[in-house]
Amino acid sequence: MIQWTEAGLRRSAPWRSVLGAPPPARVVVADDRTKADTAYKLACEGTALLWQGDFHNARQLLTAMGRRCRPAAPGSGFHRHRQAQSQRARTLGMLLIPYDADHVVPLRRAPRRTRGVRGGARPARAARGGPAARAARPDRRPRVAGQGRARARARRPHPPPHHGVFSPIRGEYVDLVAEAPLPADRLAFDVGTGTGVLAAVLARRGVRRVVATDLDERAVACAAENVARLGLAERVEVVRTDLFPPGRAPLVVCNPPWLPAKPVSPLDHAVYDPGGRMLRGFLDGLAEHLEPEGEGWLVLSDLAEHLGLRSRAELLEAFERAGLRVAGRLDVPPRHSRSRDPGDPLHAARAAEVTSLWRLTR
Repeated sequence: MIQWTEAGLRRSAPWRSVLGAPPPARVVVADDRTKADTAYKLACEGTALLWQGDFHNARQLLTAMGRRCRPAAPGSGFHRHRQAQSQRARTLGMLLIPYDADHVVPLRRAPRRTRGVRGGARPARAARGGPAARAARPDRRPRVAGQGRARARARRPHPPPHHGVFSPIRGEYVDLVAEAPLPADRLAFDVGTGTGVLAAVLARRGVRRVVATDLDERAVACAAENVARLGLAERVEVVRTDLFPPGRAPLVVCNPPWLPAKPVSPLDHAVYDPGGRMLRGFLDGLAEHLEPEGEGWLVLSDLAEHLGLRSRAELLEAFERAGLRVAGRLDVPPRHSRSRDPGDPLHAARAAEVTSLWRLTR
């Protein structure tokens, strides 16, 4: 339970946190009169602000607080960058909003029902009449960054994420899957599907049956809803399992998290792969799930190499240990704005980054 004092009365409500964090010990009520400087100071001191004002004003306050968070200095390195990002997340996470039991935010100008289908939050249930507090964050419609080639853009779906499911904002890797020559069009596995974007790309390219897998329950629900919305439910089957579905396929695709580091939030699991667990699991199991002449497509950025987190030699050794050989590789440079921002703490690594589609065979 979370507890606070409002109008001289002690109040409480069920507390829900996606991160499993305990409720804050100190909570004050904030509204449209709360200044950004005051909110930022309280949040940095560990005091949470339970918002009781206009919903859009809460979004503006969150943005203003974010501007006050100090980023890592340019060139400071990966670990200091993550420390700064973690501190920023903790600070912004101190702004809380209430949720009613029927998934309604009881604030002025709030979304009528935040189901988590188009970027909104998916709240946990709470007792009717009592709010369940969680961090407020902007309700952004997901997009795919970058220009890409005309024919790739025409094929690329835009599946929105549920709350806690990573949005496919980097268009480079989607274009690689949209353009690589298909070894067959009968069957494909999409391992770690997330929102289902790569499964949808394969289906739109003419693959007659795609089995998309993910271990995260929210990702499975999100992918299933997206392929149905795109009219691809007859071609794409979404299965909850760890890595591979049963059987073999002539094409197995995987876009694992790119950085071997520890995730600290549900969304982090799409970016950080502790110890390279998913990458190793995919490589080690690929041969036994490929048909004799099949291909495994590993979509992977070399950002980890530029950050000193993994070497190219280690990656190639992992291919060899798994009994795989490289049949070909497609590369694409980054198109996102941070690769061109000298003020970004990881600018040198981002500017040198290359995303590759490795064509692996048995």
